[in-house]
Amino acid sequence: AAAVLAATERIVVGIGILPAAARAAAFTAMELGTLAELFPGRVHAGIGHGMPHWMRGLRIWPASPLTLLEEQFDAVRSLLSGAETARDGRYVAVDSLRLETPPAVVPPLLAGVRGPRSLELAGRIADGAVLAEPVTPEYLAAAREHLGTSGRVVAYNVAAVDDDASAARHLVRPGLEWIGEPEWAPHIDPLPFAAEFRALRERSADRAAFVRDLPDEWVDQLAVVGTPSSARARIAELHAGGAASVVLMPSGPDASAALDQLARVL
Repeated sequence: AAAVLAATERIVVGIGILPAAARAAAFTAMELGTLAELFPGRVHAGIGHGMPHWMRGLRIWPASPLTLLEEQFDAVRSLLSGAETARDGRYVAVDSLRLETPPAVVPPLLAGVRGPRSLELAGRIADGAVLAEPVTPEYLAAAREHLGTSGRVVAYNVAAVDDDASAARHLVRPGLEWIGEPEWAPHIDPLPFAAEFRALRERSADRAAFVRDLPDEWVDQLAVVGTPSSARARIAELHAGGAASVVLMPSGPDASAALDQLARVL
């Protein structure tokens, strides 16, 4: 984020996301405060649960992810405001600390969350939500019901474009191989083909087989994919559904070529 901010003058850079379990609240506040002080008004910060299997692999997945996230938001927001902060929570402890140079413009804090309870918490404590891929119109609508009407929503999607829609689907499929795992259930539940989707994953030998056998029409719903015009149409649909920002995650063996192709969508 710092490199992009330093190399540009106007764009807003969003950080999505900082795992709450992996970072002390004071260090998160200091780092965000430094960026916000150097680049006022140009930083948005996402703080979230993180990937459960990554956090478990580090042995830092909490017994109560919701409690940790709420305590982290409370402490980081207090520190960024310049207030002397004392907290003695279940997970977050701060002994009367204050940032020496709090930022004049406090960056918005968005919650990186997925499921209903986490989204409801985000609606209470955060300035918006960062939704991981895939964000379909159906999942976006369900998420906004739990979030409420206020707050910025950032929607991530795996993406590939080509003048040949079939070629674009071929490129995007590897980026979808994880979405059949249990953590992605909130994304899949609202879809009209959710039952068939789960049945396919259950009978697939592995993730590679699963993603290979996804019907084209499902791929079109689960990614921003196809020709540049069809990709623009999907982005417009997500904006109309309440996404303030749509993040495209390039998929394919050549990242530079994928970015060049995605630039055609703009």
